Amino acid sequence: MEFPGQDKKRALFIINPRAGVPPVNLIISSGLRRRKNIESIKTLCIDDTAGLIRKHFDEYDVFVATGGDGTVHTVAEELIGTGKILAVLPVGSGNGFAREFGFKPNIRLLLRDISNGQSLCTDIFQINDKLCLNVAGIGLDSFVAHSFNKLKLRGIIPYIYLTLKTFLLLRPVHVDIKAGGEAIVSEDLYVLTIANTRQFGNNAFIAPDAVPNDGIMDIVMIRPFPKYMFLSFIHRLFTGTLNRSKYVRYIRTDKEVVMRTSETRFHIDGEPLDMTGDIVVTIRRNALNVLKAARNKRFWSTGS
Repeated sequence: MEFPGQDKKRALFIINPRAGVPPVNLIISSGLRRRKNIESIKTLCIDDTAGLIRKHFDEYDVFVATGGDGTVHTVAEELIGTGKILAVLPVGSGNGFAREFGFKPNIRLLLRDISNGQSLCTDIFQINDKLCLNVAGIGLDSFVAHSFNKLKLRGIIPYIYLTLKTFLLLRPVHVDIKAGGEAIVSEDLYVLTIANTRQFGNNAFIAPDAVPNDGIMDIVMIRPFPKYMFLSFIHRLFTGTLNRSKYVRYIRTDKEVVMRTSETRFHIDGEPLDMTGDIVVTIRRNALNVLKAARNKRFWSTGS
């Protein structure tokens, strides 16, 4: 896909001033000055972001989420099914979606990609009334997301500390899963992840086989394992070999998935939320246009 109108303002950068550090945001603003057909605007909250995109929707072909995974998710929600193009200038901590699609924290490279004007289509998941671009789940990662959200501190060190603390106190969660109306899982798990892409972020590959435009959802289930093996699991996570462990069950399906559990602490794209009752997950094929990054080494042919 290429941009249809050369006379339009081509891209609007939606900048989350709370992402990254102040010098980063200053560099971003400076790097965009005097760029023809490129403009930027700062946003203060989720509602503010959505309102700004709607206000300027007809003026731009590309909307650039400048921030972390939360900013990407918020911008993408306004673009799904519209034909508009999502791009990312990652200045967050995890940047899972950006890493999968080859976006770098480099304004010059991103402006070149915008100038090239190509995009590809990707699937998204519908989880009850929520949308998921990357990964969602219940268990260790969702518990950490809920705890991390309450901290005033940010960064990798507090996140590692919370992960270790949560794991030491971790108890299995019982989950029942149906796919296409057929029961496929009923067991206790440490982690249940539904993945559209391979990673949480920071190259932590929870679903090494996931491809975001193949019409398939990857379900990763980590069964309870001896806690002394935690570092081994972390090694597998960052080397993309988690699916080789005997404690991991890996299912791929294109059918509607229904999950039921008494646990309410869930996460979608790393953002904590509470969900009760049946959790229904469906695939929306080719729902989102994403700018094609020249340095993206994974040019998926399926569905593009």
